[in-house]
Amino acid sequence: MNDLSNTPPARKSWLVDSDAAPQKAPPNLAMQIMNIMEQGIIVWSADGICELHNTRIYDVLELAGEDIGIGTERDTFLKLAEARGEFDADARKAASIKFNAHKPFSFDRLIPSGRIVSTNARPSRGGGYVVTFTDVTEARRTASKLAKAIDEAAESERRALDVLQKERRRQKEAEMLGRLDEWLQSCKTLTELFEIVQAFMSKLLPQTRGELMVYSNSRDVLEGACSWAQPAALAQMAPDGCWALRRGRSYQFEPDGLSFLCDHVRGQNHQGDAPYICVPIIAHGDTVGLLHIQFDLDRTEHDILDPKSFAIRCGEHISMAIANVKLRDELHAQSVRDPLTGLYNRRFFMDAMRRFLGAATMGDKGVGLISFDADKFKLFNDNHGHDAGDVVLQAISEKVLEVIPSDAVACRMGGEEFAVIAPNCTAKPSEALAEKIRTGIAATQVRYVHGALPRTTISAGVSFYPKHGTSPQVLLKQADEALYAAKAKGRNCVVVAKKRAN
Repeated sequence: MNDLSNTPPARKSWLVDSDAAPQKAPPNLAMQIMNIMEQGIIVWSADGICELHNTRIYDVLELAGEDIGIGTERDTFLKLAEARGEFDADARKAASIKFNAHKPFSFDRLIPSGRIVSTNARPSRGGGYVVTFTDVTEARRTASKLAKAIDEAAESERRALDVLQKERRRQKEAEMLGRLDEWLQSCKTLTELFEIVQAFMSKLLPQTRGELMVYSNSRDVLEGACSWAQPAALAQMAPDGCWALRRGRSYQFEPDGLSFLCDHVRGQNHQGDAPYICVPIIAHGDTVGLLHIQFDLDRTEHDILDPKSFAIRCGEHISMAIANVKLRDELHAQSVRDPLTGLYNRRFFMDAMRRFLGAATMGDKGVGLISFDADKFKLFNDNHGHDAGDVVLQAISEKVLEVIPSDAVACRMGGEEFAVIAPNCTAKPSEALAEKIRTGIAATQVRYVHGALPRTTISAGVSFYPKHGTSPQVLLKQADEALYAAKAKGRNCVVVAKKRAN
């Protein structure tokens, strides 16, 4: 019986793009390649249906033709393995949990004939899984023979124990890297990531001290993000002060070799004959930072099997994590931000309204909603062009962000239509805020090309929770109706919704 909870840690990149890969070759050719592989392969869809498998799967798992095919349910397949004694019901449930968690995992299964098959499952981008099955019987038997050889000769035993000790260190290092990777991949922000790097590096490399530095927004200097085993990271450093950044690859300083100190090391309490390594942190092909690790002179040879290689591996894991965080940030910003103005979009507006209304319900507080648009904006575009119109929309957005409170949320709903959510705000403050936005925009002079554009005014409608409604849809409708009333009133004014919620 196998324990699926003790699975090997994830590699630096475990997400399999099974949806994109088949497009790189004709289906027949791809299938031919899969069929000649030594591994059995099954591709599960997001809902647990077999989408693809090679013919090798029948030999590796000793299956009959009816045991697996296109359309077979994963749960049916797992139940079959349980019935064959490859694992028990608890292990099958654990496998299902792993699949649902959409994370990589692996385990060994004992085939009825006595062969051992390593099962490795990796999630695909489409929500499914790609699972490979490898016959490792001979590898396991080889390990058993090695154990017997150790008992036969004292010298062999000594050597084997030495190899075993090193292998255990490698496994420990791999385990720690896996744990580091797991935590890094769970980070939502770079701040969280830096905290995890600081905590893990002191354990991964206990006989070292070092720091992680990242490029500033201007990319003219690197700034200290975190450090370990030293008071603090270097505040700033010039990119050309590191040989690794100059050369575009890892740089190792060895006192006994032909190497030179980096400028950023000279200013620190560096032991002149202490080795160190600098590893560029690369995300999506761009260098985004630097990992600097100094090894203590008093360390033993067995503290780290290969310090340079291990430090580079740490840098690779950190690089991948930073890349993922940046990618998530970029994708999230693209999904919730209006590309022209930088304000939040309608999708974010609805989510924010639900959150604010939920909090208001729990805390018995009000929420103000301001809906407004630019007056006669179509005519403006006709007279001055859409490029000039875009400049005006950007100016409106900047002014809104300037005048609203820090806890308010400004959104572009579409075209020249905007909305502002004012949490913890009652009727009078909401109306006052709308008036502040109106007067601020009316007073804004926008220049375009070589001249000033006509000033733009807005008409605004105001509704607030709970007086005018208790849902985002109702409150928005009430505010829009008040906006229409402001238009009918002559534009360039603020109107509060009149209709009360039932």
